[in-house]
Amino acid sequence: MSDELIAGLYDHILTEALSARTLEIDPELVKIQELRPADASDRIARLLARQIERALDSVPEKLRVDVGVRVAHALLDTLHEHIPGTGSTVEKPAEPGRALAAIGSFDLGGTARFPQQPLTPLIDTTLLSNAPGEPRIGHQIPSEIDSADSIDVVMAFIRRSGLRRLLPALRKHCGAGKSLRVLTTTYTGSTEAEALNLLAEIGADVRVSYDVTTARLHAKAWLFHRRSGLNTAYVGSSNLTHSAQIDGMEWNVRVAAARNPDVMVKISAVFESYWQSGDFVPYLEDEFREELARANNRDGRTRSTLSPLEIRLEPFQERLLELIEVARQNGRHHNLLVSATGTGKTVMAAVDYTRLRQRLPRARLLFIAHRREILDQSMETFRQAVRDPSFGEFWVGGKRPADYEHVFASVQALNSYGAKNLPEDHFDVVIIDEFHHASAASYQAILDRLKPQELLGLTATPERADGLSVLEWFDGRIAAELRLWDAIEQHRLAPFVYYGIHDGIDLTEVPWRRGQGYDSAGLTEAYVGNERWMRLVLDQLVQHVDEISEIRCLGFCVSIGHAQYMAEQFQQLGVKAVAVWGDTPENERKSALQQLAKGDINVVFSVDLFNEGVDVPAVDTLLFLRPTDSPTLFLQQLGRGLRLQKGKTVCTVLDFVGTHRREFRFDQRYRALLGGTRSEVVRAIECDFPFLPAGCHMELTKTAREIVLRNIRDAVPGYWSERVRELEALSQVRTSVSLSDYLVETGLELGDIYANNRCWSDLRKAAGLTVAESGSQERELRRALGRLQHLDDRQRLDSYREFLEAKPDPKALSGTNTATAGRHFVWF
Repeated sequence: MSDELIAGLYDHILTEALSARTLEIDPELVKIQELRPADASDRIARLLARQIERALDSVPEKLRVDVGVRVAHALLDTLHEHIPGTGSTVEKPAEPGRALAAIGSFDLGGTARFPQQPLTPLIDTTLLSNAPGEPRIGHQIPSEIDSADSIDVVMAFIRRSGLRRLLPALRKHCGAGKSLRVLTTTYTGSTEAEALNLLAEIGADVRVSYDVTTARLHAKAWLFHRRSGLNTAYVGSSNLTHSAQIDGMEWNVRVAAARNPDVMVKISAVFESYWQSGDFVPYLEDEFREELARANNRDGRTRSTLSPLEIRLEPFQERLLELIEVARQNGRHHNLLVSATGTGKTVMAAVDYTRLRQRLPRARLLFIAHRREILDQSMETFRQAVRDPSFGEFWVGGKRPADYEHVFASVQALNSYGAKNLPEDHFDVVIIDEFHHASAASYQAILDRLKPQELLGLTATPERADGLSVLEWFDGRIAAELRLWDAIEQHRLAPFVYYGIHDGIDLTEVPWRRGQGYDSAGLTEAYVGNERWMRLVLDQLVQHVDEISEIRCLGFCVSIGHAQYMAEQFQQLGVKAVAVWGDTPENERKSALQQLAKGDINVVFSVDLFNEGVDVPAVDTLLFLRPTDSPTLFLQQLGRGLRLQKGKTVCTVLDFVGTHRREFRFDQRYRALLGGTRSEVVRAIECDFPFLPAGCHMELTKTAREIVLRNIRDAVPGYWSERVRELEALSQVRTSVSLSDYLVETGLELGDIYANNRCWSDLRKAAGLTVAESGSQERELRRALGRLQHLDDRQRLDSYREFLEAKPDPKALSGTNTATAGRHFVWF
């Protein structure tokens, strides 16, 4: 640390010298915080280490070892005096100071052999940049191999040119019966089968990821495990190629467990998670060459899970279906699959059905959705899954089935024509897409009527803004789940960059309808004709994308008039844009999306049309031009831009934030996205969203952040169902939740909990948490607790506490009036 304390961030233990220097600065500019017990051992040890190192460096070199040993003896004696029983005295360095360098073994001729010492000492962490005058990564790696007991390698690209120099050392390593595990990928087609063959021939265990939809594996790392505990790792930019190993301008960090044990543990854990995942499969040359050819021959379209020949599930999809199968084996035949938009729910459902029909005596299918586009796509997917181009009949609009064997029906058609006319057990398998709609009366009537052998619900977002639950059909459980964050983390969806931008629109006077939100006509009036606002939208779009003429953007609008206005204005300003809505002819809607995918159109503005069931992987930009606090709608709209597409690295999201009414709930949409409690969402916003999946970024402009935070803090849960959901969410992230915790997290007052003859136990029970066993007067006691809120004198409070904590016989309590008071306190 420099002698001058300049403005900035510090993380130093406040020593006497440092404390004296802070006195020279205005106290308002100095921030001091307590040293946390959890950090104390590490921070104090580091302080001592720096002081010892600096002091010993000042000792003449010829005396340094002797002085150092004596200092260590004195310090360890002092440590034992203050903290006995820790074994510190047995760790005194032996005199004179020496270090154990190696333990060898005898070869067949009886000669002692010792492992090669790496050029960089095993205890040092350093940076290697292939610069002149320092060891190159290509020379360092062979020197590490000789002393390693096992080696793990994760390498995006492996070629013979980079492997040749290492083969003799690796062959010797494997020949001694030591483990060599290698993870690689076909990404960009750089890895050579010949190189993997060489590794397999010497005894390496090689696994390959064939996911080329994104940079599924782009890491480069070597892990050298040693039973001595002196593990090392190299993490950086060098692939296993000649240029990267020898003469490339590469940066690689050599990590030593002796210096950075936590980092080494994490590197090992991440490698192990990759190794155990189903994404990496054992290397087989024929399969590798086939997958490599398939990747190289791809014609620029996104890699679909559907192939011309067969449906091949991704490992994560297989895992989700396995969970559903486990549920069925445990006797649960109503199952909900929750999987983020764009992860292939329909594909999974189709494969699941093909497996069911192989073992069910009869497999009549009813697939239900609420839009024709969803039914079209779903029927095509099922046809490929069952390998039957004529599979399925539509029951939608004016179309009625002929055979009623495999029916793809709209919920509107089923209600209009009367599902009640069907025998309740006619369909053996019922699959309902977008199951979050199932709380609607139109779905309830169908679900109440039908009794299939297997019911499968599909949704990305089971949570509803109105608080109604869809889990009642599934015994309150989700059978299999892959949420948005997990899907992005696993590279099943594209990452996104989100910008919340204050647009200056005041919506506080727009009428609000409970259960529906803002009045559509009022919103339309606020936006349509507002040239300043429209210009802001376009200016922000230009600022946040590389080239507006190359984007493929969806804009979500309030109304038909709003969508038409935006398209007209963008066209006038030279941006190729169209507007579509529910009444737009189907061929025009399809044409708009096809032109968007090809780049003939840059922006499609829509109204409640592309929230669900639309697959346009090319979409790389989203404009949120309508205020929505519905978590379902927010995630659905976000999901429109997250499907994977070759060449798409990220989806840009512009969310325009106005000043809202108190009823509007920012917390619902951000909690659906980020997870956690309200207070955790607030902290995430205040800290600029620090914990996001790799490749994702979120930021709010200063004014937008102030608006959002104020809205969240003011939006305390007012209804009983909201309070129950708050407690459910809090209990998922904490092992136990006290009443005090709940009040702090939600911003509620104690009186809110005990209003309307309810209490904390009622709330816990409603949230599915444990409560004490009910007594004979439980109901009366719970209702009466709210009448104790006015008590604030210490004497009565102490008396009641004493009574409640006492044995059953209240006469054993001290004080003659305590027992009497305790028996009757609930009637105050």
